[in-house]
Amino acid sequence: MALRIRTDDEVLVISGKDKGKTGKVLRVEADRDRVYVSGINIRTKHVKPVPGSSEPGGIVKEEAPVHVSNVALVDPKDGKATRVRTEVRDGKKVRIAVRSGEVI
Repeated sequence: MALRIRTDDEVLVISGKDKGKTGKVLRVEADRDRVYVSGINIRTKHVKPVPGSSEPGGIVKEEAPVHVSNVALVDPKDGKATRVRTEVRDGKKVRIAVRSGEVI
């Protein structure tokens, strides 16, 4: 199934501990139906230093994946959550915000 959310889209978290927060999509894993959103679902990871490397190790905070069903695309017109529909216009497949009818 093709995901309707892509990298660099602005999304709103609609469920979970970060409900109501918005962020930019950093990465999409279509095979797992997961997205990585900046500032959302932050996890703490303890990293060991690697000998002979410039990486010192320590505690690192990074984004963990969120299931695509828990986020909704933000409508470019009014900033609220919207669903996405695809249409063919002028021979090109485009994404349409259902809420406002705007091309994304």
